[in-house]
Amino acid sequence: MAKLDLLVLDELGYVPASKVGAELLFDVISTAYERTSLIVTSNLPFESWTEVLGSERLTGATLDRLTHRCRIIETKGESYRLQDAKSRTARVTAPRGATGSNGTATMPVDGAQTTK
Repeated sequence: MAKLDLLVLDELGYVPASKVGAELLFDVISTAYERTSLIVTSNLPFESWTEVLGSERLTGATLDRLTHRCRIIETKGESYRLQDAKSRTARVTAPRGATGSNGTATMPVDGAQTTK
């Protein structure tokens, strides 16, 4: 890990960690502390991290390392994944025989599909 320029922990707290998992996560964060750039994403406020890590002491030590010399960027709004899913379901499905985005046309031939 010493050779990493950046470590990304995405969606921390999405699934609660086991005791061993929480300890391993703390070890990774402690090893990266002041040596490696670290990005952590989570949809949980700090006060809810104890539910994920299982121990107030471990949570405090983890947050201490993560928040020292950091920039916290808090975003609000709808999830981009949810927005994307909504936009996909809102699109009208092109009928058979329509031209696709790459310019090919799919035409039914005797119940089979071919591409011209």
